[in-house]
Amino acid sequence: MTRFVTEQKTQQAVLKQGSTRLRLISGTSNPALSKEIASYLGLTDVPIISKRFADGELYIQIEQSIRGCDVFLIQPTCAPVNDSLMELMIMVDACKRASARQITAVIPYFGYARADRKTAGRESITAKLTANLLVESGVDRVLAMDLHSAQIQGYFDIPCDHIYGSPVLVDYLSSKDLGEVVVVSPDVGGVARARAFAKQMNDAPLAIIDKRRAVHNIAESLTVIGEVANKTAILIDDMIDTGGTITAGAQLLRKEGAKKIFACASHPVFSPPSYERLSDDGLFEQVIVTNSIPVPEKQRFPQLKVLSVANMLGEAIWRIHEESSVSSMFRQ
Repeated sequence: MTRFVTEQKTQQAVLKQGSTRLRLISGTSNPALSKEIASYLGLTDVPIISKRFADGELYIQIEQSIRGCDVFLIQPTCAPVNDSLMELMIMVDACKRASARQITAVIPYFGYARADRKTAGRESITAKLTANLLVESGVDRVLAMDLHSAQIQGYFDIPCDHIYGSPVLVDYLSSKDLGEVVVVSPDVGGVARARAFAKQMNDAPLAIIDKRRAVHNIAESLTVIGEVANKTAILIDDMIDTGGTITAGAQLLRKEGAKKIFACASHPVFSPPSYERLSDDGLFEQVIVTNSIPVPEKQRFPQLKVLSVANMLGEAIWRIHEESSVSSMFRQ
């Protein structure tokens, strides 16, 4: 089982002695996650003024000195994605003008990640454009979690640390009596992710759903490659958006005789009509996600389980600040 190594007691002792120049600043996308990260590190967020002018323009002012500090800006670029991204870049600019020593953008969810390549003529590669914008805004480093594809890490012309939410998901599932497990990729593109997850689940067998997509956000599942009958199927993906892919896969697994079905994803994007699809009684035992994106109360349903990645992000932030290894957080 993969776990991440923490040094929380040492960190908090050092931080409380005031011997560090580490500063956290939260955007408005996910302040609850920022508070959890700050609590793990024994810090409080740097206060900022964030408001809008009458015409919708954003205004940011940092309310205390960050001169010479290592500043970590915590802002998933989730919906409304354009506002979240622009707010992040304005915070970066404010930090640079306040003479921060180093600025790291902590992006638990990276918006526009699905536009990572050209699939038709005259398309933009918006994931690369977004990376360029962040670099040009003045970010020195990026900490991201579960990017949609591994190649996005290379889109940044600055250091980019890429961590995964799978240890949190695996630890939770391992605490449950699941019986015989099979890990299922909802499409061929997610096979590498599902294979890595299956290895963490005590080398569980792997199955793949062969799927054809006609248009964006509408998926048609065709067949299952692998044995799922009388097993607990764990559908794993990086995100759940409209829920079309994951629910179509679950329906097919039911037809193929799966005993129980769990859906797992790091990012609960949850665009309509995801609520109606995911809350379908009897389809999922649980839908397990992380708090990389906040889930409003109106989008929560009985089968939903939200796990926190705050400690893992906090540990990564500490290691970046201390210039120690981030990858060594994880061990087999």
